[in-house]
Amino acid sequence: MTRTAEKFLDLLEIISRLRAPDGCPWDKKQTPQTFKQYLVEETHELLEAINDDNPNHICEELGDLLFQVIFLNNLYQEKNLFTLCDVIDSISAKMIRRHPHVFGSKTVDSEQELRQQWQAIKSQENEQKGQPRHHLDSIPKSLPALRRAQRVADRVAREGFDWPNLSGALGKVTEEFQELQDAFAHGTREQIKEEFGDLLFTLAVVARKADIDGEDALHEATQKFTTRFLLLEKNIAGLGKQMGDLDTDMLLTIWQQTKSEPESSPENN
Repeated sequence: MTRTAEKFLDLLEIISRLRAPDGCPWDKKQTPQTFKQYLVEETHELLEAINDDNPNHICEELGDLLFQVIFLNNLYQEKNLFTLCDVIDSISAKMIRRHPHVFGSKTVDSEQELRQQWQAIKSQENEQKGQPRHHLDSIPKSLPALRRAQRVADRVAREGFDWPNLSGALGKVTEEFQELQDAFAHGTREQIKEEFGDLLFTLAVVARKADIDGEDALHEATQKFTTRFLLLEKNIAGLGKQMGDLDTDMLLTIWQQTKSEPESSPENN
């Protein structure tokens, strides 16, 4: 037995011990419904570690996520619904089935052909299970809204429903922004909300056309704003003031000064 296999069995034993009658009260009371929120949180913590590009942190968060997956599996295994072996068999068979160009004799000549092959195999699998689904149905509704919008835009583009160039998509942004302005001027709250959503979706389409991950771009923009805002507070405190003491014009002046400071400045840390 390899060292990795031994460590994996040790982890299985730890989880079983936690769920035992004399185990941890918190772990014993968990159900799939109560536990799923922690799975989401740990996934986001791993994504943040990857963004930080810190190997030690990534290793730790991978371990946390692995624990979550195995713990969740254990909840179903206790009910004799399926085992970890079933899960591994299922994903192994699926990966072999969906990669005939690797594990079989089929060849593909382009990434587009590879995508088409993957989707055709998925559709065939769903039909065999009696669950024929549209391509868009496989995009989880629980995804972050911006990421889901971009995935939908990408999926329909593969079907040929796409702007011929980036300028066309940018023109649509201008159109949707004007419609949002009109809604603010004359529309109801629901109309404003609808037009705002249309604008966001169109921006997601632009991100796809420009080969930009919209979710990452928004995260980076939010982090940049957060860093600058913290520096703004520090600069205002350096003047012996509080934010409420300043009028809008003075706040904007200090904000512009803050924006001009280098991002790598020690004051930003």
